[in-house]
Amino acid sequence: MKPIVEYQDYHLLIKDYYEERKRTSYFSWREFAKVAGFSSPTYLRLVSEGKSNLSRVTMDRMVNAMGLAGYEVDYFKAMVNYGNAKEGERKAAYLKEMQKIALEYKVRVVDKEAVEYFDGWKNPVVRELAPMMPGATPGQIAKMCCNDISAAEVASSLEFLTKAGFLKKNTDGAYRQTEKNVTASREGMAYAVHAMQRKMMGLAMESIDRFGPQDRNVSGVTFAVNRECYERIAQEVDAFRKKIIAIVSDAEEADQIYRLNVQLFPMTWKLNNLEDAKNEKESV
Repeated sequence: MKPIVEYQDYHLLIKDYYEERKRTSYFSWREFAKVAGFSSPTYLRLVSEGKSNLSRVTMDRMVNAMGLAGYEVDYFKAMVNYGNAKEGERKAAYLKEMQKIALEYKVRVVDKEAVEYFDGWKNPVVRELAPMMPGATPGQIAKMCCNDISAAEVASSLEFLTKAGFLKKNTDGAYRQTEKNVTASREGMAYAVHAMQRKMMGLAMESIDRFGPQDRNVSGVTFAVNRECYERIAQEVDAFRKKIIAIVSDAEEADQIYRLNVQLFPMTWKLNNLEDAKNEKESV
């Protein structure tokens, strides 16, 4: 699904959100309406088709139902007001507000560069660190990293990030990010991001011994769920991740780079699978 700032029609956004959720999990218009607090299971479908509109009250419900956070909330509300407004100065004002937010929080969607960008932890960290150290040499940047990286590797990363358009080098030699956030397309996600996530999880395990509890937060909980419960938890995790991005986007004068891993995975097979296996063995 595209970043929210690439939409100007909230009807289409809701349609794409529904189709994305349905493609990746069990989801229905009835479930969507229930989460949003609507009694009619067809209302949101009609909105997605442009046959009905959101109001100022119902758009707040959609913010929560879709897990929007930070600038996404402001953009969504401006988009609803823009879509509902009649031609005139107010409509133009809402469009201007959308454009301002979109420019400030533009997200870079990676595809062809995904394999190299997400090849380990180095490129994402250098992309964040270089703008924080104007005028620093590759060696100085390397020394600021907690994990092993050479000056030559930093220089190679800076060359790639600049050439691919993730960073821009100013005339004074300082670097700046071209976009605040980077994400991957569905295609890039399959073979690039998963590899990086494995490496990042390895670094997370090492952090338990390398850093004190005052500098890292590692916790977990084991619980029993059904499919409906899992879907609700996964949605909360997505909303939490978006809120973290919003908090980071608003941070000024950052002085350190952190990595947040959020994992939700099964520890057992489903019990009905066990029963099926027993029945199959008994029938042999």
